[in-house]
Amino acid sequence: MELLELFITLFILQALCISPRSMQAAAQNSKLFREYIGAQFNNVKFSDVPINPDVEFHFILAFAIDYSSPSTSSNFPTNGKFNIFWDEQYLTPAHVSSIKSRHSNVKVGLSLGGATVGGKLVYFKPSSVDSWVSNAVTSLTKIIKQFHLDGIDVDYEQFSADPDSFTHCIGRLITTLKNNGVISYASIAPYDDDQAQSHYKALWRSYGHHIDYVNFQFYSYDTSTTVTQFLKYFEEQSSNYEGGKVLVSFLSHESGGLAPNKGFFTACERLKSQHKLHGIFVWCADDSLANGFPYEKKAQLLLASAS
Repeated sequence: MELLELFITLFILQALCISPRSMQAAAQNSKLFREYIGAQFNNVKFSDVPINPDVEFHFILAFAIDYSSPSTSSNFPTNGKFNIFWDEQYLTPAHVSSIKSRHSNVKVGLSLGGATVGGKLVYFKPSSVDSWVSNAVTSLTKIIKQFHLDGIDVDYEQFSADPDSFTHCIGRLITTLKNNGVISYASIAPYDDDQAQSHYKALWRSYGHHIDYVNFQFYSYDTSTTVTQFLKYFEEQSSNYEGGKVLVSFLSHESGGLAPNKGFFTACERLKSQHKLHGIFVWCADDSLANGFPYEKKAQLLLASAS
C-alpha cells in the first residue's frame, strides 16, 4: 500500500512540474489574423483592408530598419538606430489612431528588418550588444509612441552577427520594451533557411517565454508544396519553436509555398480540427490591394469560426 501511495505521489509531482512552455503548447485554436502592410509603397491604406469584427486583427507595418534614413543617397547600418521605411504618407499616426478607434479588435505593430532596402540586402549588424540595445530601445520607443503602436515583429533575414549576439540583442530589446510598458506583444518571423533558423532558434531557447507569436514564413517553401507536406512542415516548426503559437501563412500573390488557391485553406481546416490553428498571417496587403483582398476575407471567416 505504501509503495502504491509513493507511486501516486511521484506521478502527481511529475504532473505539477510541466513547464509553462509545455502548457502553452496545449492544443487550441485562435482567431488571430495578421497582415503586413506598407512595404511596397503602392498607396495601400488601413481602411482598404477588410476587417472581420469576429477576429483579433493585427496590422504589421513593414518596416522599421536600423539603416540610414530613406532620404539618404545610400543606406548603411546604424547599429540599432531605427528609421521608418514603410509608406509613411498613407500610414500615418493619425491613420493608426483612426483604424483602432473604428475597430476595437484591431492592433497595430511594426516589423524590424525585412529582406532588402534600396534594392540591397538588409543585415543584422550590431557594433556591440549593449550599444545596439540602447540605441534600439531609444529609437523604437520614440517611433512606437509617435504612431500609437502595440507591438513589434522581428524579421531580420540576413546576419552579420552570430546567433548569440542576435539572441542577446533581440531578447533584451523585447524584454525592455515590455517591462517599460511600451509594447504588449512581440513576434518573430523565421523562415526555411539554415542561417536564419540557427539565429531564431537560439533566440527562442533563451527568450521564447517572452515571444507571443511565431510568424513562420511557410511561403519560403517551394511552390510545389502539397497539403500533406505543409502539415509536415507545420509540425517541424512547431517542434523547433516548442510551446510557441506558430501561425500559418501565405503570399497574396501566390508565388511561394502552399498557395491559397491550391490547398492552403484545406490545410487550415485540418489544423483547426486538431485545435492547432494558432492564427494566420499574410504577406501582404500591398499585393492584395489590386485583387480586392479575397483571401484575407476567406481567412478571417475561417478564423472567426474557430473554437
